[in-house]
Amino acid sequence: MPSAKPYISKHPYRGLTAAIATMHGKELVIRPVLECWFGIQLRVAPGVDTDALGTFTGEMPRAGTMLDAARAKARLAIEKTGADLGIGTEGAFGPDPLVPFFASGRELIVLIEAATGHEIAVHRQTKTNFEHVVASPGDTFQEFLDRIGFPQHAVVVRPQPSNGTSPIFKGLTDNGAIAAAVEAVAARSIEGGAIVQTDMRAYLNPTRMAAIKLTARWLALRTARCCPRCQKPGFGLVEVDRGLPCSECGSPTRLIRAEIHGCRSCDCRLRKRERPGRLRSDPMWCDYCNP
Repeated sequence: MPSAKPYISKHPYRGLTAAIATMHGKELVIRPVLECWFGIQLRVAPGVDTDALGTFTGEMPRAGTMLDAARAKARLAIEKTGADLGIGTEGAFGPDPLVPFFASGRELIVLIEAATGHEIAVHRQTKTNFEHVVASPGDTFQEFLDRIGFPQHAVVVRPQPSNGTSPIFKGLTDNGAIAAAVEAVAARSIEGGAIVQTDMRAYLNPTRMAAIKLTARWLALRTARCCPRCQKPGFGLVEVDRGLPCSECGSPTRLIRAEIHGCRSCDCRLRKRERPGRLRSDPMWCDYCNP
């Protein structure tokens, strides 16, 4: 995790204005980071309905990728304010790709220059309390609520399965309100059940807000690094060079030999963290020795 940095006195973004499109208070953790590192003044773009670009509860499906959605938010922020920079964020939650029985969170923040379209994007796998329980009227699920950090973390009650007509109750922080919502949803659900799940909107989920703050610090770290050729901010990892030789047969493996750092504005590329030439991979990573 990047540590707090002092004021960076010389930087292309020094003292610029930035706008963020958010309805969920994300500026509260992103603003201090950008102000501390670069003196960027961040404000919220007025009148932007970010829910129109997708909701966690599915009423409005997200079009495209996480990056597509974050870009759209950043550009809307610029359009609404005329700021020098636009900030867009997006999160995704679900089963971990490597450990399916555990939840995984991913946060993405993109910064876009209004004048040039130059873009800096960072994404991080983050800690999350994303979880749900299937409930019927009269059920108690206090263990679930304790586990997710209720009532500091709000919950959503939605139908199971969805029928397109049952209401969805969001931002619930009271046991009585949850019980009433479960009863209302179950009465109109096809199978008479409801799902109680964590509300993943940032201002109602301190765990997610902390993850966004961490991701903002990674954005600052990436933004602070300027290209050695064109001096554009955002120089950093763009790809990896795989093929570390197997210690048994010498064939290239899937392990990384070097990182490739580059610039999105020009074609500058540098090899970084290159592994020593004598370093070899364990045969367990070799497709020939361990097919």
